[in-house]
Amino acid sequence: MWQAGTVESGRMAKVRHIPDAERRDRLARRHAVAPWARVHDAEAATRAMTVLHSTEPATVHLSYAARVDGLVVADVDRALQEDRSVVKQLAMRRTLFVFPRDLLPAAWGSASARVATSELKRMAQDVERAGLAADGTRWVLEAREAVLAEITSHGDGLTALEIRDRLPEVAVKFDVTAGSVWNHSRVLTHLGLTADLVRGVNTQHWRVSRPRWTLMSDWLGETPAPLPLEEGYAELTRRWLRTFGPGTEDDLVWWLGSTKGAVRASLAAVGAVAVSLDGGATGWVLPDDVDPEPPAEPWAALLPVLDPTVMGWKHRSFYLRDHGPDLFDRNGNAGTTAWVDGRAVGCWVQDDDGVVAVHLLEEAPADARERLDAEASRLTDWLGGTRVGTVYPSPAMKAARERGPAGTTVLG
Repeated sequence: MWQAGTVESGRMAKVRHIPDAERRDRLARRHAVAPWARVHDAEAATRAMTVLHSTEPATVHLSYAARVDGLVVADVDRALQEDRSVVKQLAMRRTLFVFPRDLLPAAWGSASARVATSELKRMAQDVERAGLAADGTRWVLEAREAVLAEITSHGDGLTALEIRDRLPEVAVKFDVTAGSVWNHSRVLTHLGLTADLVRGVNTQHWRVSRPRWTLMSDWLGETPAPLPLEEGYAELTRRWLRTFGPGTEDDLVWWLGSTKGAVRASLAAVGAVAVSLDGGATGWVLPDDVDPEPPAEPWAALLPVLDPTVMGWKHRSFYLRDHGPDLFDRNGNAGTTAWVDGRAVGCWVQDDDGVVAVHLLEEAPADARERLDAEASRLTDWLGGTRVGTVYPSPAMKAARERGPAGTTVLG
């Protein structure tokens, strides 16, 4: 569908219109969430999504399980800890993600650098307010050097607890705000932002993050240089548009945790093309991605807390309708979601035995329920009785737990 657009070279240009239904068809294929669109391994699933959310460690495994047939936990561990084809990195919006290895330099020079600068300032202020040092910046930088020296002397890395025991002067405790105490993990986090350290081998169950902090140079071998700021943002924007396009300028500003100026420069750098969206907003796609998307076959999926599909845009009505308040907590964190044909229509929870059940926020036809039940059975089998908790339960999840799992049901 095309409509009149801007005037270029004295003639009226045509602007492609991409309706919500087509955006949902794009999502099905590009996010590898439709069962018929799944990919072959963890790295391919990561590339499909640009990056995966890793705030909760279980999200990574469950996001992979939703997108890769035949995947087992050992496959994820191999990709993260042996092949190292995907790497955990704090970046956009001070959020921990799993990146394809080749995308790391783009983040190091842009999103991660932006967060590192602001976090260093906050840490220095906290140190000075506590009276620990008159020059908070110097204290933090010296703490960083002490941690790096200690980890360098232990080639296989150290956990946060081991660093605490070895460097009590860095792990000193003091109040930051009421109810908040200084944690030396902030120094480790900052070293991760600057690509000096990486979250290496996890020492606990896959649901729990207790990594050995390791030198990035040891983890990756030859560490590439960060891309310059503008190039880094441009590459992140290019990958995001391939996964999430069309998206609005607001979507990209939110996802990158950046400024409108940086986003506009990045859109120009990748030659992004404007399209119109339902509701009148302007969206953006890559120049080779303007052609219509074929209709998708029916599908259903169950995605975990903070899955990158549900967290990919700021403006979410095209796949949420009015279910946002039920599927997100008050801080904007998405709980589990149940999807039918590109729309999030409910959530899923587990019972005491780990059995997965779907709870809908609206009625669904019988064939859609059958597909959801098949996905619930698939996820139950994959989890094998392991129960996964979360600190981000949505209102829908809370309501579902009160009702108790009982197959696919409608809340309310």
